[in-house]
Amino acid sequence: MGSPLPGDVSRGDSAGYVVPGAYTVCTIDVTPDVMKTEGPSRRSLLDCLEMAAPADSDYTPHQVAELLATRADVQLIDVRQAYEHEAGRIAGDRLIQLMELVAQAETIDRDRPIVFYCRTGSRSAMATEAFRGAGFDAYNLAGGLVQWEATGLPLEPADGYVAA
Repeated sequence: MGSPLPGDVSRGDSAGYVVPGAYTVCTIDVTPDVMKTEGPSRRSLLDCLEMAAPADSDYTPHQVAELLATRADVQLIDVRQAYEHEAGRIAGDRLIQLMELVAQAETIDRDRPIVFYCRTGSRSAMATEAFRGAGFDAYNLAGGLVQWEATGLPLEPADGYVAA
């Protein structure tokens, strides 16, 4: 499990996490057209994200379901891979794969709240922190789609499942 870096280590509009033992810093810059990993151990961004700590801006599955039912302005963004999205997803979402977020950032409405989600909440936690740092009203689905399904909330399609 990683921990957020102090503000002086993250640069600009990015969020960074240190992975204990590896001391790798992972960042997502929402403003420039780059997504990168830095540090002595150059691991893939997805490897680092899977170990990231959840943000303080998490919503439970029930809170997200309530938001989606009561607020038409919420942007629900799935940051998983296309095959994961096809297997099962939350109704009304938009797929923007994590590695495409920077390129697609300008298509996300800064004036509307965003809820990011992924399989377990790790990748979406990184996206949430990066977008919050860039001034967006962003939140993470705690526990991701795994927790959403475990809570008994519906997936699309009707026979949808959480892909591994």
